[in-house]
Amino acid sequence: MGMVYADVELINGLDEGNARRHIIGEDEIRRFPVNILVDSGSYMLAKTEEIQEYLQLPVIDSKKAQTADNRIIDCNVVAPIVLLFENRRFTSSAMVLPGNSEPLLGELYLWKKWTY
Repeated sequence: MGMVYADVELINGLDEGNARRHIIGEDEIRRFPVNILVDSGSYMLAKTEEIQEYLQLPVIDSKKAQTADNRIIDCNVVAPIVLLFENRRFTSSAMVLPGNSEPLLGELYLWKKWTY
C-alpha cells in the first residue's frame, strides 16, 4: 500500500474565536491549506515550522518525538488548531516539527469523533 495524502486546511482557532467576537474580521483568520501525509504511526497532528510561522499559535507544551530515522527530538506543542477535511472539522493541539519536515496527520485525528 502506498502513501496516502489528504488536502486539509489548518486554521488558527484563536482567530476564529476573535472573529466570532468581532475583534477581527473573517478575512483576518489565518488559514493554511496543506496536502498532508496520513500517518497511522504518528499519534498526533504534526505541522512544520513554516506553518507555525504563518498561523502563530501559542506554545502550550513541549514533547519528545521519535523520527522515522529513530532520533528523539524535542517539539513544541501549539493550540488551538482547527483542521478541516471535506465536511469534517476537528480542534486540537499539534506538534511543531523542525525544519522542512513533512506535516503528518496522526492517529488521534484518524480515530477521534469528528464534527460535521
